[in-house]
Amino acid sequence: MQTGSPDDDFPEGMKGGQAIRGALNVAGGLVPFAGGLISAAASTWGEHEQDRMNEFFRHWIAMLRAEMTEKEKTILEIVQRIDMSDADVARRVESPQYQALLRKSFRDWAGAESEEKRGLVRNLLANAAAIEVCDDDVVRLFLEWIRNFSELHLAVIGKFYNQNGLTRAEVWQQLGRAPVREDSAAADLFKLLIRDLNIGGLIRQHRETDYAGNFLKKPPQKTRPGMASRVHKSAFDDEESYELTALGNQFVHYAMTDVPVKLTYEPSGVSS
Repeated sequence: MQTGSPDDDFPEGMKGGQAIRGALNVAGGLVPFAGGLISAAASTWGEHEQDRMNEFFRHWIAMLRAEMTEKEKTILEIVQRIDMSDADVARRVESPQYQALLRKSFRDWAGAESEEKRGLVRNLLANAAAIEVCDDDVVRLFLEWIRNFSELHLAVIGKFYNQNGLTRAEVWQQLGRAPVREDSAAADLFKLLIRDLNIGGLIRQHRETDYAGNFLKKPPQKTRPGMASRVHKSAFDDEESYELTALGNQFVHYAMTDVPVKLTYEPSGVSS
């Protein structure tokens, strides 16, 4: 993909008032639903306002180019991680179902606002092409989780990887956070994170199961008269433990586990 300076799309001749006004009028004809607004702007704006809009377009084009570069990089990294010599993998990659996953992931690309999230999308799409652990509806749900959850949410999920049964206090400590008051904004934020992941179906309080996988009810806890606590449960409770749900475990395996690179490329003329 050829990239250049955003100024390449704004030659010197376009910086004058008449030229920009003419360009806006043309754009108004090409975009019917915005035509009235753009035409009004072209006839009313002075030179200063048009220069500002010109600068806005430069930044916009630079943003779109950066987004396309990220998408291109992600596609190449996915290709490096899948074995196209495997007939099943080749059929999967060419299937309409997998192509729909690709379209959704790139349509929702605004969610990949960081390198970490871009890596999760890459891992998810590479794993979805190479292995069949869950169906495509679940993969689409995982893409929405990546888009909607913050990096702090994802950091909390990562703490449960290979060590289910953590209490809130242990998660907070493993995040490297200092102790805070119960009525602080940090405590409110942490409770919100745990609640989001709990309601979202990624984590739950640990429950015992029977041989058939049914969750067993906890026996009621009796409190002696006068011994009940006068304060609410702490945001950093150190008694009840949490664990990943089955969906949470699949999300970790699909999105938070990298697929080894199978295809490497070394430009010609570069010796090892």
